[in-house]
Amino acid sequence: MTDPAKPSRDTLPLSLYLSSPHDCPYLPDRVATDVFSQVHSISAADYELLMNHGFRRSGRLIYRPVCTDCRECVPLRVPTGFFKASKSQRRVVRRNADVTMSIETPRISDEKWSMYADYLRYQHDGKMGEQREDFERFLYDSPTNTIELSFRVGGRLVGVSIVDECPSCWSSVYFYFDPAEARRSLGVYSAICEIEASRSRGLPFWYAGFYIRDCNRMNYKAAYRPFEMLGPDGQWRPGDAASLDD
Repeated sequence: MTDPAKPSRDTLPLSLYLSSPHDCPYLPDRVATDVFSQVHSISAADYELLMNHGFRRSGRLIYRPVCTDCRECVPLRVPTGFFKASKSQRRVVRRNADVTMSIETPRISDEKWSMYADYLRYQHDGKMGEQREDFERFLYDSPTNTIELSFRVGGRLVGVSIVDECPSCWSSVYFYFDPAEARRSLGVYSAICEIEASRSRGLPFWYAGFYIRDCNRMNYKAAYRPFEMLGPDGQWRPGDAASLDD
């Protein structure tokens, strides 16, 4: 850790540190830098404040990209009261009419670990930790209020969402699924379920994390409309989805 930054307690509820430059995990041939803090515990209200300053979390690491000459990581959120599923998203909902969702306290199980390991082999390129300890630290070691959405077909687990609960939003942390059920588009289905569940609880926003235009793993988030994006001035503004096909 180098160059500790100490923001005012009136703005951010923790001290931050500047990382060393490292390979960007999203865009090839780019170097990334973050400000970060490792926290043991943080209130849901303070974490929401941090998200409104452009931060996200991974396990107990809270971070924000501060890359030189690059501002491609843009926080995105959906106003739940105005969300309207597209035609393709409604087709996904119909395709998953046999799926049941339950909201639970996050718990690790052999069933979840087995599905997550299969998911990593299917979805990723070997850059994510593939040990059970990595899985537990990444998704089940949370410093804030976190819930788990389990998706089942006939009692069989097919997908899991990890979601943080904050005073005015649900924040989507991660979703993993059974690759044998890829035809269902469960990632789309789970996002719609999260938005609708947020709305039913009177929460005005669903936070989707970073939108990155030139990264297919991150640019899908703008398909949930209307959406807002956090500007460099710290203000949320309506996003521009005019160039996106329905």
